[in-house]
Amino acid sequence: MDSEDEIDACDPERLLQCPYNKYHQIRACRFPYHLVKCKKSYPEVAKKLATCPFNACHLIPQGDLSNHIIKCSHKCFIEQDIVFQSCGFQREHMSDVSTWQAPPSNEDWETELLEQSDSPFVWGMTISGTSSSSTSFEQKNTLPLRLRTPVSFPNIAS
Repeated sequence: MDSEDEIDACDPERLLQCPYNKYHQIRACRFPYHLVKCKKSYPEVAKKLATCPFNACHLIPQGDLSNHIIKCSHKCFIEQDIVFQSCGFQREHMSDVSTWQAPPSNEDWETELLEQSDSPFVWGMTISGTSSSSTSFEQKNTLPLRLRTPVSFPNIAS
């Protein structure tokens, strides 16, 4: 019977009763959103309810909160986390995960920058001349015959 209850507890289509209005039956997958909406609609009821520290969807009358905390089924998840932390479970796995190092790189951006030419790239232009001080730009039309190049480029001073 416990396995059926666990399966039912995980079913997103099961209906839950709203703590603010007992006539509201809400699907479990929409329940958190509904609680926010109903809390605004019923502020006087919201003042009388307390939120469970283990599951925010558990809204209990304030007088019954201590009894609920003792019996809450979601308390076991918090207890498991505390046990794992006290045993050092997370620390052992964290050290195993963080041992990766990046492979060495053969790139040297400084030398690549020095090897590049001093002139900027301009589409449709070729550089003629051997020294950078006497470089002149020549237009080279690589377009098909039916297309023509513009008379002047905006980045070249005429």
